[in-house]
Amino acid sequence: MANARTPATDGPAPFTPLAKLPVSGAAGANRAGSRAPRPARPRSERVQRIRRQLLAGKPVGPDVIMSFARQTASFLDAGISIVETLEVVREEIGSPAMKAVIDDMSAAIQRGASFADAVAAHPSVFPGYFRAIVRSAEYTGHLDTVLLQLAAYLERDIAARRQVKSALTYPTVVLVVATAAMAVMAVFVLPKFSGMYRSLGAKLPLPTRMLLAFTDFVSGSWPVILAVIAGVLVSARIVIGGHRGKRRRDLLAMRLPVIGDLYQLISLERFCRVLAALATAGVPLPDAIQMSADSTNNTIFQRKLAVVKDALIRGEGLSGPMFDAGVFPLAARQMIRVGERTGTLGHQLGRAANHYEREVGFHMKRATELFQPAIILFVGLVVGFVAVAQVAAMYSIFGQLK
Repeated sequence: MANARTPATDGPAPFTPLAKLPVSGAAGANRAGSRAPRPARPRSERVQRIRRQLLAGKPVGPDVIMSFARQTASFLDAGISIVETLEVVREEIGSPAMKAVIDDMSAAIQRGASFADAVAAHPSVFPGYFRAIVRSAEYTGHLDTVLLQLAAYLERDIAARRQVKSALTYPTVVLVVATAAMAVMAVFVLPKFSGMYRSLGAKLPLPTRMLLAFTDFVSGSWPVILAVIAGVLVSARIVIGGHRGKRRRDLLAMRLPVIGDLYQLISLERFCRVLAALATAGVPLPDAIQMSADSTNNTIFQRKLAVVKDALIRGEGLSGPMFDAGVFPLAARQMIRVGERTGTLGHQLGRAANHYEREVGFHMKRATELFQPAIILFVGLVVGFVAVAQVAAMYSIFGQLK
């Protein structure tokens, strides 16, 4: 900081106004600010980074990820660099959360990270199989081809989800309306019939007595019912909820009728698809099996395949340990055995993935077709029971009055 007085002069130094003195540090900034207003400072990088982190934590839909993969593949195929590609894709993406993710990915790549590392830094946005297949592109250099495959896979997954939602919309609405109607009848309508039947003193048939007992229980013990429901939900959350309950959820899902077969087929199809891409890319089989198992998001498969990986490292081959794992059907084991013997493992796994993809579509269609009549049948049985109980009570009372 310049001194206010010059050395060795005949007279005092001329006065310099405080506002013209050079300032440094916080004190200088405060003194300068007392005379003239400070210009508005731009938003700091720290605030922008915090904003990106908050937005990046928000969920991103699979349709946004599909659009990101397809657009990135198109620009890379045109010869545009990865950083410029991300900048262009960011402008095209309409999701603020995905924009924040792309900003973070671009910054990581500019710091020297690979595209696969930038994708792996966002596990809450990109699924496990997406990260694993992108990682395989590091071995082949065909990132645009891999991203196109992922976009096609996501498109099939989105179409399947929409098909399930459209198939379940009508029976779900019917179930909700029927449940609401039954609740209103049990709380407001049927208790009036109960008082009338008791005032007549007539002997009621069994269906009517069962209905009245249920009505009395619901109308008189609804706090207990709510407490039991809340207790069941909390217990289910403790037992099968969160990360600790993931294995129990997977085990329960695989044991459910119809749903269990579908869940296993989805895991098989995803494992074969990812392993085919990794094997074709030349990834070492132990690493490929680990990444493919993680992509299934099925802890049962992951534990079984961890044993397969250890056996493969010990030199026991692939088809034998997979046979012993007990999670692969005969068709998959035969295709893997043929691929291992002929050196066409990636091709055979791709054929297996296509086969299980068709099986997933068939089982999903069957599950939705079974769900609709099951809901309608349940609602019909409940309504029919109430009607039979009321009509039987009327006939019984009229017969006793005569």
